[in-house]
Amino acid sequence: MAVTTESVKADTAEAPLLNVRNLILGSLLYIVFYGWVRWYEGVYGWSAGLDSFAPEFETYWMNFLYIEFVLEVSTAGILWGYIWKTRDRKVMSITPREELRRHMTHWTWLVMYAWAIYYGASYFTEQDGTWHQTIVRDTDFTPSHIIEFYLSYPIYIITGGACFLYAKTRLPTYQQGLHMQYLVATVGPFMILPNVGLNEWGHTFWFMEELFVAPLHYGFVFFGWAALGLLGVVNTEVGAISKLLKKDLA
Repeated sequence: MAVTTESVKADTAEAPLLNVRNLILGSLLYIVFYGWVRWYEGVYGWSAGLDSFAPEFETYWMNFLYIEFVLEVSTAGILWGYIWKTRDRKVMSITPREELRRHMTHWTWLVMYAWAIYYGASYFTEQDGTWHQTIVRDTDFTPSHIIEFYLSYPIYIITGGACFLYAKTRLPTYQQGLHMQYLVATVGPFMILPNVGLNEWGHTFWFMEELFVAPLHYGFVFFGWAALGLLGVVNTEVGAISKLLKKDLA
């Protein structure tokens, strides 16, 4: 009885399973950052982004693009490398409580991925259609594209890769083979980025309206829907957490 009491006290003294602070700060990171991006686009998109041959376009938009490339490659290398380098090599022997805590951390990552997917594959993608129905493009690197294709898409790819790596390196649930739904949810949206090449090629050779129902855009829809694979990941998570709770109660 004494041993059991001490064990319960020790568990109670531990940090909560879900780190709410990290969840809130992570969400605010995306919301505040993309709020600033939208402000920048609203100010300099109209004043310096309508003529790609103007000097101010190089200053405010092409330099923005170059900085994006450097920061995105660096962030992906550092973040993914860190998660892999610090992986748990004895992940199958962790305690049920530690496994449950890691599942909660994994859910925080999934929320971040949901935010990144929303801004990339929904908000800025819809906005891009509106932009190009209003402004005739004279370059592939329009202000809307620099933000949509080369900023928001890489950000959700980096976030999705981090989610997958965290689950693979720290949770016993994902140790056997490759989780098919997870692959669909991360690799599918990633393929939107290569599809950008087809999109730009098509718009270069065909003068067409920026309609989402145009066959040239079918790839965006197909790969965007792949994000629904997260429902399979959530199903796996619910099953794993349910088993852990039963085990903990037992």
